[in-house]
Amino acid sequence: RWFAQLFRKRLILLGVSNAVRDEIRKHLHWPSERIETLYNRLDVDSVIAQLVPRNAARAHLRLPEDVVVIANVGRLHPDKDQATLLKGFASALPRLPAGSLLVIIGSGPLEKELKELAEQLGITTSVRFLGQVPEARCYFRAFDLFVLSSDHEPFGMVLLEAMAAGVPVLATDCGGAPEVVGDPERLFPLGNEAALANKLTCALSIGNSQCREERTAYSMQRLRDNFTDTTASQRFPNLLERVTK
Repeated sequence: RWFAQLFRKRLILLGVSNAVRDEIRKHLHWPSERIETLYNRLDVDSVIAQLVPRNAARAHLRLPEDVVVIANVGRLHPDKDQATLLKGFASALPRLPAGSLLVIIGSGPLEKELKELAEQLGITTSVRFLGQVPEARCYFRAFDLFVLSSDHEPFGMVLLEAMAAGVPVLATDCGGAPEVVGDPERLFPLGNEAALANKLTCALSIGNSQCREERTAYSMQRLRDNFTDTTASQRFPNLLERVTK
């Protein structure tokens, strides 16, 4: 804040999402037009080229080939709220396809606590904690659904990576995630395990394959329209011109 105030006449501040932009505007008393949004972006074609085919990705992660896999990738930290994900999955499990698995990739201070929670919920045989997986985004095609349960994620870069892999996504309705996902039907209230359970059930219901394909196509188009290097390179000069007039 001190640095920004000192150089305020020479600075333009950019948030990675409107949520971040609005938070900065709230706490830094500047003209709002000098605090703008430039979304994080992905080299989509490069990411797609690095993706491992589904069967090979499952073999690498030691996952069965013939079951539904729900995934979460992130630090095992309160900010990521994997506890709600475990509870929502446990509630939905009886309504999910037989053998469905929840896969959590990442490490952190809550690992022991989350594993104990899975045991308390009686779902240890249906949850895989894979720890750190190098270049994890290369294996996203192993998943049938990606869930981001984070508390006010500033943006959610991992959502872009899942979308690039053609994996349907669910996310909390706070922070920058709604701006990435776009579709309100793919959002659930932060910390609401019952709502998440319903979303999981709906997203993976038998006979819902056409809807999943449509939403996957929507996500890919949204990714290419809003979150690519090309989009950012077009938007940045316009921002710069507007705020330096």
